[in-house]
Amino acid sequence: MSHERPQDDKGTMAVPLEPPTPMPRASGKGALLTVVLLGVAAALSALVLIGMSSSAVYSKPVDELVKERNKFAGRPVRVEGNLVHGSLERREQPCEYRFRIEKNGTSIPVSFPQCIVPDTFRDVPGMDVGVTAEGSLQKDGAFLATSVLAKCPSKYEMRDRQQKGESAPHTAGAIAPTYQGNAP
Repeated sequence: MSHERPQDDKGTMAVPLEPPTPMPRASGKGALLTVVLLGVAAALSALVLIGMSSSAVYSKPVDELVKERNKFAGRPVRVEGNLVHGSLERREQPCEYRFRIEKNGTSIPVSFPQCIVPDTFRDVPGMDVGVTAEGSLQKDGAFLATSVLAKCPSKYEMRDRQQKGESAPHTAGAIAPTYQGNAP
């Protein structure tokens, strides 16, 4: 009796194949549970995405915001630029700050109808004051701010100014001249 394995016509050994083992079938309850869990996950994902898109606040430099004004008019947006020197004004009744911010030669008027601004929000000659205002762009092109942030001068700029004899240049000068009525 020969214990040799059969060979094919090319001389390679033929290996007998075992019949495939059947895959276990999912029970009806397991399949239903999987479908329900996938549905719940899809619904939660949709809710998160919808919630994020409606509460998203875009952040744009002044020049980009002005270029895309139709896209952002009436929507929450954060605008960034530098305070235009000489434009900061304060009104007492009702309390309001008005100023202009600019970036790359493009400026926009900002109205901030609140009485309190950051301590570093000063119009100091010779010093650029970075401003971030959050609010909405109005149809007339003005920006109505709900919050205003002033960026502090860099430590290097402060060191240079202190070497020239200034003790705290970012606190120098008046906050803003007061205006009456409907000044720009």
